[in-house]
Amino acid sequence: MLFTMRSSLSLVALLSAGLANGTYTNSTPTFTPQAMLSSPRRGSAIPNADGTLALYTVATYSFEEHHNAHELRVMNLANGTSWLFSNSSGISNVNWLGDGSKIIWFVSEEDGSTSFVVGDATAPSAEPISAGSVPGAVDNLKLVSIGEGTLGVAFSGQALPNGTLYNSELAPTPYSTGRAYTKIFVRHWDTYVTPQRNSIWYAALSTTGNNYTLSEPINALNGSGLESPVPPFGATNSFDISSKGLSFIAKDITLNQATTTKSDVYYVPLTTFTETSPELKVISTPNLEGASDAVVFSPSGSSLAFVRMAHISYESDKNRVLQVADVTSDLTAIEFFASEDGKGAWDRSPSTLLYSQDGESIYAVAEDFARVRLFTFTSDPTNTTLPSIIFKDGGVTDLHYQGEDKLLISSSSYLDNSVFSSVDPIVSAATNASSGITTISANLNSLKAYGLSRDFISDVFYQGDGDYLVHAWIIKPSTFVEGQKYPLAFYIHGGPQGATEDLWSTRWNMAVFAEQGYVVVAFNPTGSTGFGQNITDGIQNQWGGRPYNDLVKGWEYIEENLSYVDTDRAIALGASYGGYMVNWIQGQPLGRKFKALFTHDGCFSTLAQYSSEELWFMQHDFNGTLWENFDNYARWNPANHTDAWSTPHLINHNELDYRLPIAEGLAAFNVLQAKGIESKFLSFPDENHWVLNQENSLVWHKTVIDWLNEHVGLPVYSSPDDTDYRAVLQNGPWI
Repeated sequence: MLFTMRSSLSLVALLSAGLANGTYTNSTPTFTPQAMLSSPRRGSAIPNADGTLALYTVATYSFEEHHNAHELRVMNLANGTSWLFSNSSGISNVNWLGDGSKIIWFVSEEDGSTSFVVGDATAPSAEPISAGSVPGAVDNLKLVSIGEGTLGVAFSGQALPNGTLYNSELAPTPYSTGRAYTKIFVRHWDTYVTPQRNSIWYAALSTTGNNYTLSEPINALNGSGLESPVPPFGATNSFDISSKGLSFIAKDITLNQATTTKSDVYYVPLTTFTETSPELKVISTPNLEGASDAVVFSPSGSSLAFVRMAHISYESDKNRVLQVADVTSDLTAIEFFASEDGKGAWDRSPSTLLYSQDGESIYAVAEDFARVRLFTFTSDPTNTTLPSIIFKDGGVTDLHYQGEDKLLISSSSYLDNSVFSSVDPIVSAATNASSGITTISANLNSLKAYGLSRDFISDVFYQGDGDYLVHAWIIKPSTFVEGQKYPLAFYIHGGPQGATEDLWSTRWNMAVFAEQGYVVVAFNPTGSTGFGQNITDGIQNQWGGRPYNDLVKGWEYIEENLSYVDTDRAIALGASYGGYMVNWIQGQPLGRKFKALFTHDGCFSTLAQYSSEELWFMQHDFNGTLWENFDNYARWNPANHTDAWSTPHLINHNELDYRLPIAEGLAAFNVLQAKGIESKFLSFPDENHWVLNQENSLVWHKTVIDWLNEHVGLPVYSSPDDTDYRAVLQNGPWI
């Protein structure tokens, strides 16, 4: 849906004025939203045992056919060439099966069941072999060798209250649609909570030649009341398997699920993966009672590493790395880099862990100065040597062993959505990641044809609202010419504990906005992650304080240092917390600096945040509950400053957004309309906090870019005969 209030200046007049006075500094861009959204999207590269081949998926959307084409491909890692294995959209969870070229995958059947299917990566035309099936939908397949001809397998799926696997196709249709709840969550992210719960199943897969037998899967969590993977985003990071058993992460069910983040790590001893009465053992983590993640076994299966936070109700606390040295004996975890002050000596928060092939080192992925880097350190927690960087450019998205001594890294950057690299960790660690890295395949080398290059991307630090520096990215258009001035796109990220990083995004692609003719400045103010825990924690009780002041100083930095930026033609945009900040800016003096604003799924009233689902979030950030600390919630409330709102403002809010319910966006739009401020409201009934559907995303980009471009004298992106775009307008003349 799209609603609009027109300004007194018509689009035709605006365009005519722009052409007449020469305000345009860029022709129609080549790298458009449509080009970005229709570019091939590659999944992570998964290498075979000897590191010579890798499996990966490719999804490519066609706006001409309105269809997403799926491919499963096999790459020769020696030269980067690849071949098609399958173009079926029903294939998922592809894994290598043992040491050869055999692979296994899931196929979702029409009756709601899932088949296990085996094939040969080097023989795409060969008839696949059935390896068993399970009577429901499953995901996140993992395998491990547990003996000659036998693999232990584990996977996740939803379980009914009686512990059996849920099958949506066989579920009875109720006569009533009513739901009743006696505890929270009622809904989470974009879904109402149902009686089904995530669970993990394990089984043994026996092989004899080309014959496969899958044992009856066992629900490892049956009768425990636990749930894993942890909703809404838990996946393979929530559990791992080895020849010695299963480990998983689950929230503490004795606590309120919506006000606490505590999750524990469990170990389930297994030898045959057919044990019918699994024993769940909890890992002890003295002095740490926050969220856990990234559980991983060593190659021998003896050691177990994971990350955990200290605080019980803070989702952005620092992840500390812990290890159980031997899961068959003492299940007390030891913290790496522990310090006497309890803060930890390594001021980074890793999100993914992997042991080295010999178990002597651990690799850790962590945000670091607006990149997502790969580090390594010894697996001895008594060694206080801090981690070394072994991959530093762009952002790591996945890592696997490549043979006996290398790593296969999947990464992305502002200018490429998928890069596969081979890393020698010993050489790379010794050279601060300046050597020992070989690029095998870069997916979007074709972007160079659009004129895009790293020459137009830089980053700076400037003085913040205190004794610290604030980071910002600067992205110029590919048509940038020295001596000319360009309108400013002033971008604020969400979170607020998050960061704008050198990563590819189809939701907030900085190059797409720059190619419209803007200089994009994307800020990482107080609250951002990857710059030390003090910067992250500094936003507590300061939502509209320190971060806002950091942004004001950022504006001043631009005026004083970026002579090519025309601050008289500036727009501000942001999502989630960034949307909150745009709403806050609208009521502050900085709001008068902008020609137009855009809020995506932002907070209008901090007093209404108990309509959200993860209550620990605001209770931490506002230092207590609404009834205990009302003034803290009211202090930074954008709704308190609507008397000052006057800048033209576009609002997007979607109906499946349960993190920030749609009433927040409607309230902001209602205020704008009631005050007679030029404004527009865009909504998608089938999208959540993010706009993910390609067709919806294209409409989102057209609406946003047209709105912003109109107000700074740039050409609109959509065309007048764009009927698909026009169809979304619900009232009033089309703009």
